[in-house]
Amino acid sequence: MNVELKYAISNIGAGWVGVLGSNSGLLRVTLPQGTAREVEWRLGDRVKEAMRADDFFGNLLGRLGGYFAGQRVTFADELDLSRATAFQREVWRLTRLIPYGETRSYGWVAEQLGKAGAGRAVGQALGRNPLPVIVPCHRVVAKDGGLGGYSGGVAEKDYLLRLESPAN
Repeated sequence: MNVELKYAISNIGAGWVGVLGSNSGLLRVTLPQGTAREVEWRLGDRVKEAMRADDFFGNLLGRLGGYFAGQRVTFADELDLSRATAFQREVWRLTRLIPYGETRSYGWVAEQLGKAGAGRAVGQALGRNPLPVIVPCHRVVAKDGGLGGYSGGVAEKDYLLRLESPAN
């Protein structure tokens, strides 16, 4: 067992969520699921190497519960992006700067990175985001305001955007 890897699974009211991390930061977070078993599967094979450590993540599980209950929550947690490409890290870093309740386009992200025309590559990087909500890739939409894709499904992306809308 690699004691550097730690994980936690909890029912936050909106469903079961899981987090996997190292001493360097968060590696993976799941969106709410129906069962703890589904969460464990979504955390991936590395969870088998990890030690259960609910306290290791501080109040992250509570903040996730608050977020999914409609509260405005910040996620300034350290991330372990050691398995990401340099481009993915830059896309995810920039995406974390998009304010709660706001959206930006894939093209906007590409332009901010100095790679105008790379909107599709931005979408692919966001599609590999292992930290939904922490890296709020749901806040990146198509130029025309359409939702585009989402690894959790377009309905989940719509739900997250509505959860953050000013009307809530």
